[in-house]
Amino acid sequence: MSRRVVRQSKFRHVFGQAAKADQAYEDIRVSKVTWDSSFCAVNPKFLAIIVEAGGGGAFIVLPLAKVWQIPDYTPMRNITEPIITLEGHSKRVGILSWHPTARNVLLSAGGDNVIIIWNVGTGEVLLSLDDMHPDVIHSVCWNSNGSLLATTCKDKTLRIIDPRKGQVVAERFAAHEGMRPMRAVFTRQGHIFTTGFTRMSQRELGLWDPNNFEEPVALQEMDTSNGVLLPFYDPDSSIVYLCGKGDSSIRYFEITDEPPFVHYLNTFSSKEPQRGMGFMPKRGLDVSKCEIARFYKLHERKCEPIIMTVPRKSDLFQDDLYPDTPGPEPALEADEWLSGQDAEPVLISLRDGYVPPKHRELRVTKRNILDVRPPSGPRRSQSASDAPLSQQHTLETLLEEIKALRERVQAQEQRITALENMLCELVDGTD
Repeated sequence: MSRRVVRQSKFRHVFGQAAKADQAYEDIRVSKVTWDSSFCAVNPKFLAIIVEAGGGGAFIVLPLAKVWQIPDYTPMRNITEPIITLEGHSKRVGILSWHPTARNVLLSAGGDNVIIIWNVGTGEVLLSLDDMHPDVIHSVCWNSNGSLLATTCKDKTLRIIDPRKGQVVAERFAAHEGMRPMRAVFTRQGHIFTTGFTRMSQRELGLWDPNNFEEPVALQEMDTSNGVLLPFYDPDSSIVYLCGKGDSSIRYFEITDEPPFVHYLNTFSSKEPQRGMGFMPKRGLDVSKCEIARFYKLHERKCEPIIMTVPRKSDLFQDDLYPDTPGPEPALEADEWLSGQDAEPVLISLRDGYVPPKHRELRVTKRNILDVRPPSGPRRSQSASDAPLSQQHTLETLLEEIKALRERVQAQEQRITALENMLCELVDGTD
C-alpha cells in the first residue's frame, strides 16, 4: 500500500489576506494603456502608481504612512519640473529597472527595441544596446549582482546578455511556443524563471539553466486564461508569486533543488480583477507579524494592500523567515560598475524592525502608596508649600522655561508663516 509523503516546507502554509478598507488608497484613476506592466512601484516609504492622463507619462506618489500634514499657508502644486531629463529613446519607454548594487544606474527599454543604461546622477548614457533585439522587448531583469541581464522579446527568444561587453552570452528560442508575451526573472541560484504561453494559448511557467538551454529544468502548464503572468520573485525565501493581468488571484510557488523544482504552494483569491501589482521590498515588511510579502493590488479606481504571512505561535523574531536582505545602500559607484567591477548587494538585518507585541512588554507594578505604613510619631498633613525649598525652586524654574519656550515657538511659527506667504506671492507674481 503506497503512502503519500507531504513535502516539508516552512512556506506550505503561507496565508494571504487583503488589508482592511481603511488601509486602501481610493479614488485613483489607474492608467488604461495597453502595456503588460505592473503600473505600480513601492518602497518602504512611498507608493507610485501610473495614472490615466492625456498623452501618458503621469504618475501619483503617495506616502505609505497615510498621515498627511497640510498647513493652511502652503499652496499645493503639481511637480512639473524634473530634476533631470534622460533623452535617448525614439519611441515610448515601457520598462525601467534600477541596478541592484550600483548607485544611480538605471536601465530603460521601450518600443524602439533599444536598451539604454544611464547614470542618473549625471544624466549621461553609460551603455546603449541597440542591435540585440529585432522586435519589441517584453521584459528585462538584472541578476543579483547586476553583471547580467535576462530579456524576453516579441521574436520569442530568451536572451542572457552581458551589458558591459555588449554580448549575448546565451539564448533560447521559443522557451514558450506561444506568440503572447513572455516574462523572465533570475533566481537566487542563477537559474531563469519564465512565464509564457503554449502553442494552444495555455499559460505556462518554466525554469531554465543558462548553462544548458536545450532542455528546461521544469515546465508546467497552468490554465487557459489570456492575462500575461507577471512574476515577482523573493530571493530570500525563493518564492515566486504569479499575478495575472485581469486575474483575481495570486498563485505562489517555491523553487528548490528537488524535483519537480517548482512546487505549488497556494493561491490567494479575491473577487475583483487586478489591473496591476506593486511588490514591497523585504525591508518594508512587518516582521513582528511574520509578514513575508506585501502586494499593492490596483483596481479600477483604488489600490489595495495584500499581505502574505506565515503563521507562527512564537512571538520571537523568526530568523529562518528573515535572513539578511539587500538594503538601500549601493555596493558600487556607477563608474566602478562600468569599469568591470561586480559586488553583491549590501545586506542588512531585519531584526531591528522587530517590535514585540504589547502583551510581551515588561510591565512594572507600582507599589500602592496607601499600603505603606505611616511613620511612627505625630502625623501632620503636608501641602505643596511644605515641600523642600530645592524642590519648589526646581518646579518653578521648569514651569518658567516651558512657558518661555512655548512663546518662542509661537513667535517662530508666525514668522515662518509670514515668510512663506511672501514667497508664495512672489512666485505667483512671476508666473
